[in-house]
Amino acid sequence: TEEAFKLMKEKGVALCATLAAGDAIEQYRGWKKGSDPEPARIMAKKKSFQLALQARVTICMGGDVGVYPHGENARELELMVEYGMKPIDVLRSATSVNADVFGYAGKIGRIQKGLLADIIAVEGDPSSDIKTTRNVKLVMKDGKIYKQ
Repeated sequence: TEEAFKLMKEKGVALCATLAAGDAIEQYRGWKKGSDPEPARIMAKKKSFQLALQARVTICMGGDVGVYPHGENARELELMVEYGMKPIDVLRSATSVNADVFGYAGKIGRIQKGLLADIIAVEGDPSSDIKTTRNVKLVMKDGKIYKQ
């Protein structure tokens, strides 16, 4: 509710909406996304997420991967944008905001001297088109390149 999100904002409580989990469950139940009407659960989740955005609640990123296939984490990012968040804010949510919320701001989440060099590079501009996060061209973990 609007009141709950105002209280979350006041108390510094972050929201991890896990939008992709509900989306996947509804599709497993037979919902044909894009052609069938949105199920009540999806409409409610979308409204709730938009209320959180309006209340300026801190939103971190986590999609309950496992409900849907591992490696499909971009689904959460895409739904965050589809539900009203700006792509640049979604990228912050998945990086620096998550690091802050989980107490790792001094180790990860930013490109900064002294932090672990965990970086990906994608083809395209994810700050304007979040779907480009699916086009990973480089993966660096703790300064070591794993994919190039």
